[in-house]
Amino acid sequence: MKQQYGQILVTPKPFVKWAGGKRQLIPTLNQNLPDSFGTYFEPFLGGGALLFHMLTERNGQKCSISDLNSDLVLSYITIRDRIDGLITSLKSHERNYQKDSKSYYYSVRKSNPRSAIEKTSRLLFLNRTCFNGLYRVNSKGKFNVPLGKYTNPNIVNEENLRAVSSILQASKVSIKCRDFEAVLSDAKKGDLVYFDPPYQPVSTTANFTSYTNKNFSFDDLNRLAELCNNLDAKGCKVLLSNSDSDDVSELFSKKSWKVSKIQANRSINSDSKKRTGHFELLIKNY
Repeated sequence: MKQQYGQILVTPKPFVKWAGGKRQLIPTLNQNLPDSFGTYFEPFLGGGALLFHMLTERNGQKCSISDLNSDLVLSYITIRDRIDGLITSLKSHERNYQKDSKSYYYSVRKSNPRSAIEKTSRLLFLNRTCFNGLYRVNSKGKFNVPLGKYTNPNIVNEENLRAVSSILQASKVSIKCRDFEAVLSDAKKGDLVYFDPPYQPVSTTANFTSYTNKNFSFDDLNRLAELCNNLDAKGCKVLLSNSDSDDVSELFSKKSWKVSKIQANRSINSDSKKRTGHFELLIKNY
């Protein structure tokens, strides 16, 4: 289902650049989806590439999406419910940025708006103008990425935001802010749960788990593996993406898990030469 916007048919796609975003892997993920399933759950929502693919290709698909990052969850809800006000706010950011990009960027980065529209507008503005489009917060939960080197960033991106708003309004999508383990009480036999957590580092320099101010630790990975086994026992269909690391392989070595290695690029590595030639794991129980 493509969304009508003016006279152009626009397919909704992720409105934020997010660490580990899955846009480039959609064809592979699509091949690995089960033929049929009930509700689709995604507890590490991030940029939502697979969600938007699912809503576009499967009209009427029931979805339950969630994330622990409250600003991100608020953005999905604001885009769905208050798109006109959000676009007005983004246009204001764009005008001010064009006058003096550096001082304006750092003033917005320092700001702490209260309203849903201004919070979402700030997140999208920073995501479009910060270095490498990298969302990262420090231990106090403060966004701390420097200004990026862009000549003309697409700050408003109105066509896509309206397409996202339309498809979220038209679909059966529940959006929540919560820890990933909460999915266990909601998912039923035959439902599909897709996990795309912050990845386990494969090297000391590859550690990127700070998209909320609570790092995704090895203990969290253990919790996730136990949750996947519990969902499997319930008869749920489980699909998991993670790094090609020994820790992950070991935790999913039981015979109920099929583990395959797929090629993936890293769009946010600061060294462009290190963005290609990576492999990651795709793990499923069906």
